[in-house]
Amino acid sequence: MMVTAGCKNDKVNGIEVSNLDTTVVPGDDFYRFACGGWMDSHPLEAQYARFGTFDAMGEKSKEQVRALIDEISQKTNTQGTVAQKIGDLYSLSLDSVRRNAEGVNPLRPYLAQVNNLTDKKALAATLAWMNHNGYAAFFYDGVSADDKNSNLNIFHIVQGGISLGDRDYYLQQDARMQEIRTKYVEAIEKLFALAGYTPEDGKKASAAVLKIETQLAQAAFPREKRRDPEANYHKISTAELAKIAPELDWTTYFKDLGIPEIESLDLGQIEPLEEVNKIIQKTDLQDIKYYLSWKVISGSAGALSDDFADASFDFFGKVLQGKEAQPERWKRAVNAINGNLGEAVGQLYVEKHFPPIAKEKMLGLVKNLQTALGERITSLFWMSEDTKAKAHEKLDNFHVKIGYPDKWRDYSELSIDKSKSYLENLIAADNFHFNYEINKWNKPVDKDEWHMTPQTVNAYYNPSTNEICFPAGILQPPFFNMDADDAVNYGAIGVVIGHEMSHGFDDQGRKFDKDGNLNDWWAPGDAENFKNQAQVLVDFYDNIIVLDDTHANGQFTLGENIGDQGGLQIAWQAYQNTRTGKPTLAPIDGYTDAQRFFIAYATVWAGNIRNEEILRRTKTDPHALGRWRVNGALPQIDAWYEAWNVTEENSLFVPKEKRVAIW
Repeated sequence: MMVTAGCKNDKVNGIEVSNLDTTVVPGDDFYRFACGGWMDSHPLEAQYARFGTFDAMGEKSKEQVRALIDEISQKTNTQGTVAQKIGDLYSLSLDSVRRNAEGVNPLRPYLAQVNNLTDKKALAATLAWMNHNGYAAFFYDGVSADDKNSNLNIFHIVQGGISLGDRDYYLQQDARMQEIRTKYVEAIEKLFALAGYTPEDGKKASAAVLKIETQLAQAAFPREKRRDPEANYHKISTAELAKIAPELDWTTYFKDLGIPEIESLDLGQIEPLEEVNKIIQKTDLQDIKYYLSWKVISGSAGALSDDFADASFDFFGKVLQGKEAQPERWKRAVNAINGNLGEAVGQLYVEKHFPPIAKEKMLGLVKNLQTALGERITSLFWMSEDTKAKAHEKLDNFHVKIGYPDKWRDYSELSIDKSKSYLENLIAADNFHFNYEINKWNKPVDKDEWHMTPQTVNAYYNPSTNEICFPAGILQPPFFNMDADDAVNYGAIGVVIGHEMSHGFDDQGRKFDKDGNLNDWWAPGDAENFKNQAQVLVDFYDNIIVLDDTHANGQFTLGENIGDQGGLQIAWQAYQNTRTGKPTLAPIDGYTDAQRFFIAYATVWAGNIRNEEILRRTKTDPHALGRWRVNGALPQIDAWYEAWNVTEENSLFVPKEKRVAIW
């Protein structure tokens, strides 16, 4: 559908026509039509398993942060200041000459701590020490809001302990998975050799690690079950915990963590911890030490000499993801700063790259999207009036965070000392962050705290605080362009906003009420109606073949797919609201404002990806692949059909009665 006349649009062009592939019919493959030119002009470099517009913006953010760090590093900074910590940690990360000279030496004291374990009774103290130092083993734990009392922070234990990212890597028997396990064993043996172990010990270690991690994988909840918050919440007493896993001295564990007076906690998954108890009970102590040593070695490799970093990358980068080369050293150094002093450099970042007017415009967009979602809730055909009223309450109680936090993180207790090794400094940072988190235990939840740094190119919804957050890093073209026409901004950042709002009402978020508590606020029958609508989306994505005979996982990606579908509907309605009573806009570069809305959306997901990464993300990433966030989401949207004159003759056509209408 083309419009040849109308009101002039005096905004800058927010869409690069060169990013399109106009040889493709939009209704047959909209992803290729909207992104093909971009994909052709951005072939994958050796360091990437996937590279898309998100990644391109991430690279831009890294370059911006690097410039800030370089500026800091050229000055003489007083010891103990944030500038000194940023500059010195960055310098340590770049100093490969020093790390190569140090070799394995920085690792030795940490391996000795594990190897000094002579009795299983002392295992709890070792695990607590490992947690403090960033080497979680057997399970993960930490402090965050109680799902059923969102104003209070409690201690959580959740399944963990495996190194390959998903249980399928250990359990599936196809040729690809067997090959990965074979190469995993080789990687373990190589890294143990670099750490000073004999070849015989390396073989024993690899066998022990694979056996223990396979046992953990067998007991772990599958990724689909992890999406059910009720199935992953078990508030129990520490006395009950001791009965579930009596092989661990929990009194010592909690004392060494720094919370000796703890009486209750949330155990996310019971069966995996029961399996941990069996492993400890039945496994030879030396094999347990091999497993713990592997956690220390693999967790330290990137901070050691190049032979360690390269050996780790050869498996985790090349085999698992298909990458061909590591990122440049400066990028790894910037990642270290972002990971350990993120808000400190973030404060400098927003001063330079995020003007106040951008925050004001985003607040206006969010308000318009909230209004549109409210309108859509009111008009839902499958929801009762009682539940609609509660949904409006939740929507009205959204806590909106844009750009950067109002209160910045205090890094005064973090010490960065250039006389110590890079590994020692990173472990000091791990201790600092661990203590920061553990000190929240049994205290009120700080609902103004941010869980992403300002320079992060991403966004999130947090159900326990009912908040949507949009860091400054994502508020740049092609997502957000203050000078572009509204159609482009609503199609890009508008859909991102709507996506995060929809998470408050997806298969997980809908189970939390307006105050962030896990609480059934749905009237009888409405939840079943929701499930019926959602199942259509599950089935649709289950039928998508992502590579060879591998299908997408509709249940695992359901929340994100609801976010995409809802985000598109909400943003489109919000944009239409801005055009009410106004004349039709003239096309830009031959494309109507409606067409530009959908092109802008698709541009967000432009990218290239390696086959290995397709398979890995299908198992580990709850988001659909970029291609299907376009070609899977848009065929559900009536307005897309109208904008592009898509008919049943087109490949992406879905009959109207089979399209999903949730939010």
